[in-house]
Amino acid sequence: MNKPFHWGIIGTGGIARSFAFDLQLLPDHQLAAVGSRSRVKGDAFAAQFKDCAAYGSYEELVADPKIDGIYVATPHTEHVSSTLLALRAGKPVLCEKPFAVNASEAKLMIETAHEKNLALMEAMWTRFLPHIKKTRQILNDGVIGEVISVEADHGQRLAALQIPRLMLPEFAGGALLDLGVYPISFAHMVLGAPEKITASAAFTSEGVDSQTTAIFDYPSGAQAILTANMITQTPCRAVISGTLGRIEIDRTFYSPAPMRVVLNDDSVTDYPNTYKGHGLREQAAEFANVVRKRETESSLLTLDETYQIMQSMDEIRRLIKFKFPFE
Repeated sequence: MNKPFHWGIIGTGGIARSFAFDLQLLPDHQLAAVGSRSRVKGDAFAAQFKDCAAYGSYEELVADPKIDGIYVATPHTEHVSSTLLALRAGKPVLCEKPFAVNASEAKLMIETAHEKNLALMEAMWTRFLPHIKKTRQILNDGVIGEVISVEADHGQRLAALQIPRLMLPEFAGGALLDLGVYPISFAHMVLGAPEKITASAAFTSEGVDSQTTAIFDYPSGAQAILTANMITQTPCRAVISGTLGRIEIDRTFYSPAPMRVVLNDDSVTDYPNTYKGHGLREQAAEFANVVRKRETESSLLTLDETYQIMQSMDEIRRLIKFKFPFE
């Protein structure tokens, strides 16, 4: 077993807590410290985990010499500043998705990681789950033939919660960045960057997209139909259809889920979900592996691909005429 990988977390919100609890299921990982701008919140978070220190500032956290990697779990608009702070302090970074609010920020983050020769990875946890590994294998083996279409949706009743970071333009709110990043990343994994994007959206009274649908077109003639919705709960399923059959991933496709392959002869191969735990730890294990090998990115989600995903989201926002006030 490797010596423990010591994590520092920037942020104390729900995703940070879920990550920290799931991390406990990895034998060679340790949550060493958490940083918060509120010492009270930091202390309350750290108290839930053995041997976890609390810092009253992000600067103190990234300066801790025993930390091997930083997990950035701040709101969207703070991803760039939190990531740059950690990288400039010499710490590798696993940054929550969406990686940034636009491609310009993503480029700066990636360039800084390259300059510092440090590992940087988007925390798109879906990419590292067992059923997605199986999906890649099925595609690589040509089981369903040439991919013709991808369909994926992600809808949750988030607007009803009236959380400012989700509802306000100044916090980069809306369905696209918070929910749409999942189906968009999924389509990029299967088909790569699109040649053309078509998009349409509806908006809330606050001025953020309440639902967005995008169609990705590819040179092969393949299409991806992707939807994000923060008003209502959607099935949250994904289907990859090819010339020989299809892969169906059940609810919720972006987390550990059952799936099946249905071929044109109507034969069905089921892949039940036997996963235990939330699933956020898989990205932690991959990131630690990258750092331990002294590499700077993961082959499962390269920085080039993360940048291309941000470019796709920028293009969707351009098409639906959705610009953040700070851009």
